[in-house]
Amino acid sequence: MDTRWIDDLAASIPETRVFREAHQIKRFTTGIRFGGGAALAVFEPASLLDFWQVLKASVAADCVVICQAANTGVTGGSTPDGDDYDREVVIINTLRLDTCLPICDAQQALVFAGGTLYRLEEMLAPFGKNPHSVIGSSCIGASVIGGICNNSGGSLVKRGPAYTELALFAQLNEQGELELVNHLGIDLGTTPEEILGNLEAGQFDASAVTLEGGLASDPEYSDRVREVDAATPSRFNADRRRLHEASGSAGKLAVFAVRVDTFDKPKAEQVFYVGTNEPEQLNEIRRKLLSECAELPEMAEYMHQSWFDGADRYCKDTFLIIKYLGTSFMPRLYRIKAAMDRWLEKIPGLPNRPADHVLQRLARLWPDHLPKRMRAYREAYEHHLIVVAADTAISEIRQVLHNVTRESEAGAFFECSPKEGDAALLHRLVAGGSPARYNLVHAKETNGMVTFDVALPRNYGKWYEFLPEDLLDQCAAPYRGGHFMCHVFHWDFVVKAGVDPQAIKARMMTLLDDIGAKYPAEHNVGNQYFAEPDHAAFYRELDPTNTFNAGVGKMSKYKFYH
Repeated sequence: MDTRWIDDLAASIPETRVFREAHQIKRFTTGIRFGGGAALAVFEPASLLDFWQVLKASVAADCVVICQAANTGVTGGSTPDGDDYDREVVIINTLRLDTCLPICDAQQALVFAGGTLYRLEEMLAPFGKNPHSVIGSSCIGASVIGGICNNSGGSLVKRGPAYTELALFAQLNEQGELELVNHLGIDLGTTPEEILGNLEAGQFDASAVTLEGGLASDPEYSDRVREVDAATPSRFNADRRRLHEASGSAGKLAVFAVRVDTFDKPKAEQVFYVGTNEPEQLNEIRRKLLSECAELPEMAEYMHQSWFDGADRYCKDTFLIIKYLGTSFMPRLYRIKAAMDRWLEKIPGLPNRPADHVLQRLARLWPDHLPKRMRAYREAYEHHLIVVAADTAISEIRQVLHNVTRESEAGAFFECSPKEGDAALLHRLVAGGSPARYNLVHAKETNGMVTFDVALPRNYGKWYEFLPEDLLDQCAAPYRGGHFMCHVFHWDFVVKAGVDPQAIKARMMTLLDDIGAKYPAEHNVGNQYFAEPDHAAFYRELDPTNTFNAGVGKMSKYKFYH
C-alpha cells in the first residue's frame, strides 16, 4: 500500500502525533484484557478539526478506522482483533481532546471526543455536580464518550446505562461519503470546518442552548431497576431502548462530542459494610431496598470473598497509588508503565509486561492497607455487600440492614467511618484489575481468561449457586462480584493450564441462555461476543460500508460486510 498519504497528512497538521513503528504503537493496539493486532499507523489529533482531517484522509485511503480514547475496554473493542482484515487498519486516539464544558447552568456537560471521567469530575466539582458515572468498576481511566458508545452501566443504582441523544459524529453513507452530523442541539454553522472550529473555540450562543430536544441520560431506569419480580434483566448492551446514534454505537461512528446530564452531589453520605454466609440475606436486603424504600441507595456493590482476595493480593499497588496520588495520576501511570515496558522488554528473560511485576512485588512490602473491621469480616463471611446511602435514604437503609441481619446470626453490618468507607469503595474499585494481574503473574500455570459481565433476570434469586462446581474447579481464579441492585454480575475466570477457555465460555453461554440472562451487560460486545441480530442490524445501519471498527461483535471484517 502506498503510505505517502500519511506523510502528507502529518505535514499538513504538524501538531497531530503520528506513530508508525511497532514499539510505538503496541500500547494502542493491545487491549488491557483482550484484543490485539497490526495497525498501519496511530494518530493522536491535537484538535477536533485535526481529528476530522485524519478521518477524511484515512477514509480516502480505504482504511479500517478504529477510534479509541483511554483503551480501557475489557472486551477488546477499541483495538484491532488479529491481522485478517481486508484493508489496512489505522487507529485514531482522541485522548488529547480531553475537554469538558458546563452548559445550561451545569445541568449538562459538553464533552469532547477524549474527555475523561477525571476531567469531567474536576470540571463539575465547583458546581456541586457529579457526572453520570463514577471512575471505574472494571477499569480505571475511562472516557465519557467510550461509556456512551458502549452504553456502559457501572455501579450507580439510580442512573442506568450511559445514554444521550445529543451528539456530534461522523459517519459514512452507503455511497462511502463521509458526513458530519450535528445533533448536539447547538447552532455551530454548516460546514464541518465551521462546526468543529466554532465548537472548539466556544463560539456559539450558550444562552440559546436549552435542555429540550433530546435525552442526555436514561430517565426511566430508576423505575425499571425497582421491578424486582420482572423475568427480564434491568439493563444490557443489546437493549433496543437505548441504542440511538452514538449511544451504543461501539465505534461504528466517529464521535466528536456529546452532551450528558449532570447530577447534584449528595449533602451527606454513609457507607455500610455487610457480611453474610447466607446469600438469601442479600436477596432480602435487595428486595426491601428496591421495593419498600422511598429512596434508592447510591451504590450497592457485591464482592464474593474471591474478589475481595483478588483485589487484596493483586491490586494493592493500584489501591495505594490512588489513595496517595489520586485517580488523576492514573493516566500518567499508564504512560510510565508503557515506557518502562518498552525499555525492560529489551532485556532477555524478563516476563511479559515487567512493569506490572515490579509494582506487584513493591506492593507486598507495604503494610496492610485495609481497615481491621474489613479484615475481620473477610475472615468471618463469604459474601460482602457495600451499600452507599445519601441524605434522606441513610436512616431508611440503616433500618433495613438492621432488620434483616438481626433475624439471623448468618450476617452482620457496620457503619463505616469516613476512612473505612473510602477504603471499602477503593478496594471495590480496583478489584476489576485482579483477573488480568493474576493471569499475568501466574502465566505459567494458567491458560487465559474468560470474562462475563452478565445481566441476570431481575427475579433470579439463585445467582450464588448458578456456577457449577465442576466448572469452578477448572479455574485457577474464579473471581465473582457485581452491581447487586441491578443484578449485573462480573464473573471473571482465569482458567488452569490445559483447560480450554473457549469450551468454558461456550458452556457458560448455554447456561446463561437457559435462564434468560443477557450478556454483555455493560462493556459491549467488543471482539469477545457475537452481536445479537438487532444489535448487528443497528451497526450496519450506522456504518453500511463497514469502515469503522470492522469486526466488532464478531461480524465480518470485510468492506460492506462481504
